[in-house]
Amino acid sequence: MITPLASPVVSVEEVVRDPDAFRVVDVRWYLDGRSGREAFQSGHLPDALFCDLGEALAGHGDPTAGRHPLPLPEAFAAALGSLGIAMNDRVVAYDDTGGGTAGRLVWMLRAIGQSAAILDGGLAAWTGPLSTAEAVPTPVTRVAAPWPATLLEHLEDLDALDAATIVLDARAPERYSGSTEPVDSRAGHIPAALNLPWTTLLESDGKLASPDDLRADFASLGLESADDLVASCGSGVTACMLLIAAEYAGLGRGRLFVPSFSGWSSSTREVATR
Repeated sequence: MITPLASPVVSVEEVVRDPDAFRVVDVRWYLDGRSGREAFQSGHLPDALFCDLGEALAGHGDPTAGRHPLPLPEAFAAALGSLGIAMNDRVVAYDDTGGGTAGRLVWMLRAIGQSAAILDGGLAAWTGPLSTAEAVPTPVTRVAAPWPATLLEHLEDLDALDAATIVLDARAPERYSGSTEPVDSRAGHIPAALNLPWTTLLESDGKLASPDDLRADFASLGLESADDLVASCGSGVTACMLLIAAEYAGLGRGRLFVPSFSGWSSSTREVATR
């Protein structure tokens, strides 16, 4: 059973005020192939750990499982344990995009009942000095926790959704429309999916919009409750920011379509463009 959790968003001021209350994790990763680890090594928040998205936050599967299927619970537990992240740690994750990759770790931890939040505004919001020293974690033992039963891990899971459910695609409009596609086998989107680019939920400073504004964004697409929300994107990564934003807005907890468009476009299923 998922336990009540603190807010999925934490400010820089909260971390500065009580740094010992959090385990800070850097989750920089780039679609264009740049090295997140090298970015981390060039400068990161003091005492931050580096978490590699491809190694720790994704598993393996056939193409229809998407580019970033979830790891097995045992593999996720082992990866966290190797970083020294205990089951009772409160994790704050950041990147340099405002949450596009850090949100994946936050969602995964919250999905198994562990308190985790994105650092609002990410690296750009940090006003203190950066460090190039790498912390050496002390490994801990964790018990593997199952993914929630409401998770959508297979293409067929979308077929069983009721009519009230709204699938939101977090990708940029040009990828949603099919006018460009840098990585997936076909261009376009899942039929009936609506587009809500996750970056439109950020203010100009890279921080999440206010809960009131976020509620209005979701309401404009017919969503009044996250009970009716299924989030998708290219590979189940940036979609996590839609789920974090919905929870931050007080709408509750939606569901992640893990294969997202990378899995969908690898099948023979129809792809829509507009």
